[in-house]
Amino acid sequence: VHVSQDSPLVLQSDRNVTVNARNHMGQLTGQLTVGADAVEAQCKRFEVRASEGGKVLFSADEDEIVIGADRLKVTGTEGAVFGHSVETPHIRAEPSQDLKLESPTRSLVMEAPRGVQVNAAAGDLKATCRKELHLQSTEGEIFLNADTIRLGNLPVGSFSSSSSSSSPSSSAPRQTIYELCVCPNGKLYLSPAGAGSTCQSSSNICLWS
Repeated sequence: VHVSQDSPLVLQSDRNVTVNARNHMGQLTGQLTVGADAVEAQCKRFEVRASEGGKVLFSADEDEIVIGADRLKVTGTEGAVFGHSVETPHIRAEPSQDLKLESPTRSLVMEAPRGVQVNAAAGDLKATCRKELHLQSTEGEIFLNADTIRLGNLPVGSFSSSSSSSSPSSSAPRQTIYELCVCPNGKLYLSPAGAGSTCQSSSNICLWS
């Protein structure tokens, strides 16, 4: 079929428009069908190439689908859904956008045989949970290295001594130094510092923990 220069070629039908390719024996080797509901291609390999340079932008065969464009953009509100695993060496958010990893109904697990590293080069690192937060090392140690280490909201035990039964004097100094105590079950609490250890006088915290 030939048309004059600068004229479009139009194939029109009330039904499907089908283009067949056959080998020298007449066997069907490829087919392109344009229908009212879909465009179907039947072939061993389907390719879409760039008009300049011939770069493969999209290819599909029985083994894999390859997207060769520099950028794959999914504009649907639900994003991309994968039925099984996704393999990639890098996950990155768009510039000026936060990256969020979320599992709405189940747990989120990060595993790596050579370690998991989380860095916040110019900000804070925050871990928040509704129940308990566990830091566990089965064969090594948990090392906290910072200019300041703070343990907030530790309970304060009561200090019992002979002078505690008397009414405190208005000129009595305000308690500013505390002793850090550990219960047998590992719970930490504070006890007002004295000349000797005051941890035992606050053991009621351990009993109710």
